[in-house]
Amino acid sequence: MNQEPLSIIYLIANASLLVQIVMLLLFIASIVSWVMIVQRGIYQSKAGGAFSAFESLFWSGTDLTQLYRQGNSNANKHTIEGVENIFRAGFKEYTRLRQQGSTDPDAIMEGTQRAMRVALTREEEKLEANLSFLASVASVSPYIGLFGTVWGIMNSFRGLANVHQATLATVAPGISEALVATAMGLFAAIPAVLAYNRFSANAERLTTRYETFAEEFSAILHRQVHAKPN
Repeated sequence: MNQEPLSIIYLIANASLLVQIVMLLLFIASIVSWVMIVQRGIYQSKAGGAFSAFESLFWSGTDLTQLYRQGNSNANKHTIEGVENIFRAGFKEYTRLRQQGSTDPDAIMEGTQRAMRVALTREEEKLEANLSFLASVASVSPYIGLFGTVWGIMNSFRGLANVHQATLATVAPGISEALVATAMGLFAAIPAVLAYNRFSANAERLTTRYETFAEEFSAILHRQVHAKPN
């Protein structure tokens, strides 16, 4: 079956080598971006659901020691992440410092908060993983596509030097194949920039919720460590 002169496949197949390389790079960038978009969407959705579930359990009045031990049993079944990881890091350090016989409540709270800050930083990095790649694709892809377009148009006009009479039919294929590179650049960039904005906002919102939980948990531990024995 013969391909139509200006079909997309025909234009890509008959583009110059450099333009084809540009198109290939943009196609790969688009595929990788979509894989990361799906992964980020699934991970952040699970993180939000896990936060709501753990927060409900935390504020249900469950004993903190029992909640920590329950996490130990669940650790064998699935990886502990998100707000539960922050809780466990803080409670583990808090318990360790108290068992060492430290009598300085401020030193206990300082160590506990430091452990939670480290866990919070790690969870923030997980939420923002691969976002820098999406930002790069969103910002660079249009320029890569434009480079392919400029190169293709330049070759088209260079070919006119060997033509006695230039017509639209003469330059249309070359210009069309060049514009395909721009279209592919936008095709890669638009989903990437939309996903980056959405996932960045979600990561910031979840990080704020993590920080709020850490502050509330610190307040609970602060009251416990400063409580006067009966």
